[in-house]
Amino acid sequence: MKNTLNVIAAAPLFNGLSVDALQAIRAIALHRDYEKGQTIFSEGDPGDGFYIVATGCIKIYKLSAEGKEQILHIFGDGEPFGEVPVFSGKPFPASAQTIRRSSLLFFPKPAFIAAIAQNPSLALSMLGILSLRLREFTVQIENLSLKEVPGRLSSYLLYLSGEQKNPVSVKLNISKSQLASLLGTIPETLSRILGKMAASRLIRVQGSDIQILNREELQNLSETGKLA
Repeated sequence: MKNTLNVIAAAPLFNGLSVDALQAIRAIALHRDYEKGQTIFSEGDPGDGFYIVATGCIKIYKLSAEGKEQILHIFGDGEPFGEVPVFSGKPFPASAQTIRRSSLLFFPKPAFIAAIAQNPSLALSMLGILSLRLREFTVQIENLSLKEVPGRLSSYLLYLSGEQKNPVSVKLNISKSQLASLLGTIPETLSRILGKMAASRLIRVQGSDIQILNREELQNLSETGKLA
């Protein structure tokens, strides 16, 4: 586990808080360690608090009636998740599971609500995070409903490029089968499209590393969704 106070101070949710406020948040944080593939919460469980990833990787997903998994989000170091029920008062709307061994900070709902009463700026931070989540869902719905799989994949690679601050290369932090689920397709289709994009000299794939060879054409593909 990383230093708890450093994890909290680096989280976007707590940007701009005073040292005293950060110490107060640290006082309510609970450490929880999980092995790879372990369930953190399931859809319908009481929303009794939220989490921040100290180290590791978490997937948020839903299962269809037939058991098909649709990954909604992937969260890594420093990112909060499960925060919506803190304000909505409703159960968790999806399930969370570790992709690899992870250490989390858990913030119980009653203690965090009390912390907001002492530090109203926390409420503004929470609103900012919730607004970001809404925007992410809007983009995801647009991608899944309006774009073909090549467009979704291109958009995701460009998103990773921005997130990792590397315009020429990205590293996948999830398996290709998990990426297929995130993009709403199957692994075989994903592999075929990766092969076509590589043959078209848009990307070069080496395991989990993907080199971006033609960023302009990748951007065009993300918008048109058409791959020759």
